[in-house]
Amino acid sequence: MKKSLLCSLLALSALSACADMPTLELGVGMYRIKAEVAHTNAARMTGLMHRTEMPSDAGMLFVFTRAAKHCMWMRNTLIPLSVAFIDDKGHIINIADMQPQTETSHCAESPARYALETNIGWFAARKLQAGTRIAGIERAPAPE
Repeated sequence: MKKSLLCSLLALSALSACADMPTLELGVGMYRIKAEVAHTNAARMTGLMHRTEMPSDAGMLFVFTRAAKHCMWMRNTLIPLSVAFIDDKGHIINIADMQPQTETSHCAESPARYALETNIGWFAARKLQAGTRIAGIERAPAPE
């Protein structure tokens, strides 16, 4: 199979996996973010891969099947992102900035149940840091 055809098929599968994702409005203090919810294995594996842009008030919430020191990387992800690792109660554990198309692991400093990816700098611009609570996370669909 030619490389360009394979890349096209991968991009289409990524888009179809995201097309069925539920969305959830999350609150962080006075700020709101509309997050796509990656609660299935396929959605978590695809994440924000192959996208060329994301609205400034949007993100993706990853819901994991159990709390653990999960790690994220940016393989096939074209936009720079920040990720907040979040505990069972909705509090930010730590935040990391991630550069596009890299395979550097960015990991939770303690067991995380969720990860919220936003455009890079979203948390810093709002002076949000470890300990901040993300409201609405409890309405996320159960992980599959």
